[in-house]
Amino acid sequence: MLGFLLRRLPFWVREPLLIVLGSVLGVRITYLAVHDRDGVAACLGAVFLVFTAIRVHAVVRALRARRKPDPAGAADGTGVAPGDAASLSQAQHAPVPAPLTAGPRPRPDTAEKEPNAWLQALAAVGVFGAIAAAMWFGPRVLPSESGASTAKAATCSSAEHEDLPKAYGRKPRPVTGDELCEALNRPDLARLLGTPEEIAGTVSGNSGTAPLTDGRVAQPEAEIRFDTYTVNVTATYNKLSTAQYVKLMKFGTEKDVRTLSVLGRPAIFSSDHTMKIEFNLGSGRTGGPVEQGPLARTLTVALDREDRGGYYEITVWSKSGALLEDGLLQGVAEKVLTTLPERAAG
Repeated sequence: MLGFLLRRLPFWVREPLLIVLGSVLGVRITYLAVHDRDGVAACLGAVFLVFTAIRVHAVVRALRARRKPDPAGAADGTGVAPGDAASLSQAQHAPVPAPLTAGPRPRPDTAEKEPNAWLQALAAVGVFGAIAAAMWFGPRVLPSESGASTAKAATCSSAEHEDLPKAYGRKPRPVTGDELCEALNRPDLARLLGTPEEIAGTVSGNSGTAPLTDGRVAQPEAEIRFDTYTVNVTATYNKLSTAQYVKLMKFGTEKDVRTLSVLGRPAIFSSDHTMKIEFNLGSGRTGGPVEQGPLARTLTVALDREDRGGYYEITVWSKSGALLEDGLLQGVAEKVLTTLPERAAG
């Protein structure tokens, strides 16, 4: 059906349309192929670009053909054989027969004119250029299929009216849960996790303190949930260095412990199971037993380069139990921590 409609269009409308659509689709597909390193998409983009080049060549040939004079035209006496000159002269001096029907002759300015090819081409390029622009920029401006207006659907709830614990009054001041939430709730976080099409469902942050410290150690926390992954960031302002933390891990349940450096600070990769708690209020019970949840991957990074105590923990897990690659988790940590101040524990 589409091919039939295209064949019915005039040449100077159809060809600019094919050129505009072919170039826009070719460039767009090629850009996405380079961005996502997709070889199949790159070949498809090349096909569109070659098709566009062929259509451009056809239009150029048609323009050159229109500029050449018509050798068969005889309106100005050109193209007449020498032997027919006498006959042509006699025909010019012969009396002109009267018209068979009387009536006014059509005026020259009312005669039907051939459509201007350049105006047709410009009109086609303008109309379909607008369509191509809508196709290119539409996904960035229009709401997505899920009904969200932006890539960062969830927002951090402000808790300015709440009084912070006394541990947050120390100098240098620890970051708050709101600050952690704003740093974590990045528009490109889903892409950093390898799921660029997902949108954050819930985002939360709180300015709490570490357990068993009588409120003396600040431990703010922020969490964001996607369909695939959940990301949690915690900052602990104690005097425990990462070297001491590694020694404690030997007595714990952490697995796949690996040390490295992130942003010039000591860091540790580790894995451990989350806790799963089910609530069934409909049956009259307040809750169920604590069970072992999916495996989570954690990257612990010191608060400062000197590792004088305190650390950030970036933990990622999924309901399916699939672990995020260490390279992606490190990329998330570097993007989030660069927006937070580097400071030592007070």
